[in-house]
Amino acid sequence: MKRKIGILTIVLSLLFFSYMLILPDYKSFTYVGRGVLWGESDFYDHQKFANRKIEKANDSLPFEYNLKESYIEDLLIDINYYYKQKSNTIGDAEQFFIENDTTSFIIIKNNKVIYEKYFNDYSRESINTSFSVAKSFVSFLIGKAIEDGYIESIEEPITNYIPELSNKGFEEITIEHLLKMSSGIHYNEGRLLWGDDSKTYYSPNLRRLAVEETKLVDKPGEKFLYNNYNPLLLGIILERSTQKTISEYLQETLWKPVGMEFSATWSIDSKKHEFEKMESGINARAIDFARFGNLYLNKGNWNGEQIISSQWVIDSTKRKENLNDSYYSYTEWDFFNRDQGYYKYMWLGYDREDGDYDYFAHGKYGQVIYVSPKNNVVIVRTGKTTGKVDFWPEILLELSSKLE
Repeated sequence: MKRKIGILTIVLSLLFFSYMLILPDYKSFTYVGRGVLWGESDFYDHQKFANRKIEKANDSLPFEYNLKESYIEDLLIDINYYYKQKSNTIGDAEQFFIENDTTSFIIIKNNKVIYEKYFNDYSRESINTSFSVAKSFVSFLIGKAIEDGYIESIEEPITNYIPELSNKGFEEITIEHLLKMSSGIHYNEGRLLWGDDSKTYYSPNLRRLAVEETKLVDKPGEKFLYNNYNPLLLGIILERSTQKTISEYLQETLWKPVGMEFSATWSIDSKKHEFEKMESGINARAIDFARFGNLYLNKGNWNGEQIISSQWVIDSTKRKENLNDSYYSYTEWDFFNRDQGYYKYMWLGYDREDGDYDYFAHGKYGQVIYVSPKNNVVIVRTGKTTGKVDFWPEILLELSSKLE
C-alpha cells in the first residue's frame, strides 16, 4: 500500500510540474516547472530557450594572427591558481584546459591573436552561452543609448522610463544604481527553485517579474548587492527609450559596426513575451566575445571608427570613487575581500599599482572576457564548468602580466 501511495505521489508531482511548465502566466509559477524539468542551468541552455537572432556583418575583417602557442604554454606552466582555497600550478596547459572543462582559450596581444585553441569537442564555430557576461553588453547598450540621445544620463531616475514603479520609493533609484548593482532592490539568491536566481532565470515573463515583484529594501547607493533584477530593469529602459528590441539595438550598434565574424542569438524569456534574458542570454562564438573585449581595450575605437565613446569605456570600467568600508560587506564574494577588487558598470575590475587597472566580464562556469590595458591584452576563456578552479580571472591577471 505504501509503495502504491509513493508511486502515485511521484506521478502526481510530475503531472503538477508539467502543468506548471505549460501555463503561460508568470503568477502560475511556471518558472518552477522549467526549473524542475530543465534542472540546473548549464552550458547548453541556448538550446532550451527561444531566441532572437543577431545578424553578423557582411564585410567582417578577421583578426591578424601572430601565433605563439609554445611561448604561451611555457608561461602557463608555473602560473598559480586556487581550488578550494588551496594553491596549485597549471603545469601542462592543454591537459589543464581539458581537465577543467575549458572550451576555448584566446589571447590577443597588441591587436593580434597570439593564442587560439578549442577543447572538449568545441571548435571555432561552436556556440558559447554567455551567462552573466551578457551584463557587460547591457552596459555597452546603456552607454550607446545615452550617446544616441535615447537616454539623457545615468543620473536619471528609472521611474522616468518605468512609471509603474513610481510611489514605491523607486524614484530614488537612478540608472547608475542599476549599473553598479547598488539599487537597494531586494534580492535573495535562494536555494534550488525558491529564490530570485531561479525566478530571474526561468520566468517566462521577465518584464512582469521585474516591474511587479521587486521591492526596495535599502537606500540606493549604500551597498553592493549582485542582483539580476537590475539588468532586467535596464532592458525595459532600453526597449522603451529606443523603441527597438534589445537584439536589434545590439545588432545595429555593435555586432555589425565591429564586423563580428558570426551571427549570434539572444535567448528570450518565452515566445509569448519575447523579452531578452538581460542577465545571461547572449549566445555567440568565442572569437566574437574577443572582439568585444578588443573594442574596449581600444577605448571604443574599431579600425578608426569610434563605436562607443572612450569616456564611457573608462567610466564603465575604472574605479574612481572611494567607497565606504561597508559597501561590499553584504556580499560573500571573496573577490571583494581584498582592496584590489571592485565592481563598476557591470564590469568587474582589479586595481594594479600606479593607477593601472584590469577589468573583465564574468559569467557562470568561468566565462570571462578579460581586458588588461597596461599590457595591451585581451583574454577569453569559456567553459562547460569552472572545473577545479575557484576563480579564473586570477589566472588571467597573472598571465596578462607575464605577456611580452
